[in-house]
Amino acid sequence: MSKTMHKIWNYKWLYIMLVPVISYFVIFKYIPMYGLVMAFKDYNVFKGISGSQWVGFDIFRKIFSNQNFWNSIRNTFLLNLLTLAISFPFTIIVALMLNEVVSGKFKKVIQSILYLPHFISWVVVASIVVNLFSQNGGTINLFLSKMGLSSIPFLSNNGWWIFTYVISNVWKEIGWGTIIYLAALTGVDETLYEASYLDGASKFQRLIYITLPAIKSVIVVMLILQISKMMTIGLDAPLLVGNKKVMEVSEVISTYTYRMGIEQAKYSESTAIGLFQSVVNIVILFFADKFAKLIGEEGIL
Repeated sequence: MSKTMHKIWNYKWLYIMLVPVISYFVIFKYIPMYGLVMAFKDYNVFKGISGSQWVGFDIFRKIFSNQNFWNSIRNTFLLNLLTLAISFPFTIIVALMLNEVVSGKFKKVIQSILYLPHFISWVVVASIVVNLFSQNGGTINLFLSKMGLSSIPFLSNNGWWIFTYVISNVWKEIGWGTIIYLAALTGVDETLYEASYLDGASKFQRLIYITLPAIKSVIVVMLILQISKMMTIGLDAPLLVGNKKVMEVSEVISTYTYRMGIEQAKYSESTAIGLFQSVVNIVILFFADKFAKLIGEEGIL
């Protein structure tokens, strides 16, 4: 028996435990990749993937000539960029604030309150958003009317809708995003804080010169991962919170693909859009990782 096989035999139960995980990825991630050939075929439901006619890059030329496609890409980048610009630094700030909480019980309560929205379905969140921000009967606008102020069209004005969308996303995911930073903060050497305290450093100085540099690599990795998703946006939020009045800004690449594939049954076009989206995300990931290495960080690749 070779050395490799001997090691596998010694740890056979660990490898057996890996079987369900590997099976999941093979069945649901790798085998469906065969369907990507639909992006290069004039797909016919009755003929199937193998029987449909090859058309090369005609499907891509078709979607690239559609202005609605480019509008959806613009909206995807805009919403993701605004969400990242607000949520990324705010997540770090919240993690740093939680790290300074002395009372363990109070800290756990605050963490639970912050984590809870992440586990709430977007269907429920969308209902909360509508009840809060609706121009007719919404809680916020009812409060404004009682104060003698005019109502705000949060869900029917393009600018206000973007604001509502970003705030809703930040509220839903801010607590969950702090977990990694809190884990990284537990690894900071306490002796550094003690030495700086003896040297007369204030809390803010300890934060700037010890805490942030200690978790800098984690921040860079998280930023790279977030940037690599700039072309990806969940279907639930823009579909449930959006409406026809704000289609100009709420129609993102996921909703556009949904309408093409599910509502209009244009399977080749929706597959081509998904493939294009994945390729762009990979390119952005490589550029973000390269930039991280240029500034002295390890990156993730």
